[in-house]
This record gives sequence, structure tokens and C-alpha cells, in this order.
Amino acid sequence: MNGSGQGAPKVRGILESALYVENLARSAAFYDRVFDFPHLFGNDALIALDVAGAGVLLLFRRGGSAKAQEMPGGVIPAHDGEGKLHAAFAIAADDLPVWEKRLDQLGIAVESRMSWPLGGTSVYFRDPDGHLLELVTPKVWPTY
Repeated sequence: MNGSGQGAPKVRGILESALYVENLARSAAFYDRVFDFPHLFGNDALIALDVAGAGVLLLFRRGGSAKAQEMPGGVIPAHDGEGKLHAAFAIAADDLPVWEKRLDQLGIAVESRMSWPLGGTSVYFRDPDGHLLELVTPKVWPTY
């Protein structure tokens, strides 16, 4: 509830998720090789990737967004991140074996596999910066 006693307006979902990386070219090559996400935008501080037409994965060069950035339409406030972050990508349950084979063929080690109480499965692996990536089948959360 907000201060007026009425519920908050509804959001439609999470549009962007950001990871902060040391080397944009290396990270872009990794995400291209693993996911083949279309590139939406890129410069020396940022690469924006289309995730299934439903979201955007932003790869920021670590420190590259620590100062406000003036753009033609306004100013993007400063932000940055460090440490090993997490992003999860929704997949169909039937595609899980295909994904596991793909990761193996690409030489990407699966760090962990989790079977969830609702019946879903998660497979965890790392990107070149050590960020934890997850492939998630339905029935991990009540909402997915």
C-alpha cells in the first residue's frame, strides 16, 4: 500500500537487468556464443542485448557508468556494480537437455543443478566475469 491507502499502480514486468563486466568485447562474445541474443545498442560503456523480445540484458563496462551520461534525450544517472551478480533466463522444460548439451559443447561447466519443490529445474553456470547465470524451467516459482 502506498501512503494514500491505495495500492500502487501495476508494473508490467522487469524490462532491463544489468551486469557489470571488465571487458565488453569478451562478454559480448560470450553472450553471443551462448545465447545468440540480438544486439540493440552498443558503445564503449554499454552493450544492450534483446532477451527473447521480452527484456533487455545490459552489459556495462565496470566503472563505465559511474558518472552521469548525457544522451540526446536526457541524462542517465550514475550507477555501477561490483561482485558476482545473478541473472536467470526462462527456458522451456523440453529444452533443458538441449541447453545442457550446448553448454557442454561450448566448454562451459555447469556449476550446479537444482530441482525445485514445484517441479521446475535450474541449471547454474558462470560468465567470464564470474556472474552466476541460471537457466530456469517452469514451475520454479508460482509465477513461472
